[in-house]
Amino acid sequence: QVQLVESGGGLVQAGGSLRLSCAASGRAFSEYAMGWFRQAPGKEREFVATITWSGATTDYRDSVKGRFTISRDNTKNTVYLQMNNLKPEDTAVYYCAAARQYRSTMSIVNYWGKGTLVTVSS
Repeated sequence: QVQLVESGGGLVQAGGSLRLSCAASGRAFSEYAMGWFRQAPGKEREFVATITWSGATTDYRDSVKGRFTISRDNTKNTVYLQMNNLKPEDTAVYYCAAARQYRSTMSIVNYWGKGTLVTVSS
């Protein structure tokens, strides 16, 4: 069992930056691929970014490439999402996710966090 707790969400103006954190507890964090999803009001949850257990490989949805960076610190059991040049369309609840097997779009997720709200004003 893995428990995931997100933090770092908030209100930011367009063009600004936020860094989300996800603290994991439970089974060995370093065994899992980690990732971020988001869900905007009235829309389905969508994949944002993922990272392998070692941090050597990452993948992103096209709309955030060049603006978002996923990273992890296995000594702190934490995964991060650095979000720069934020746009109003990035407004969503952001969810942390863990998977036993790495997939480029994290199509199978074994554990979810409860989410943190990011609001980008224009």
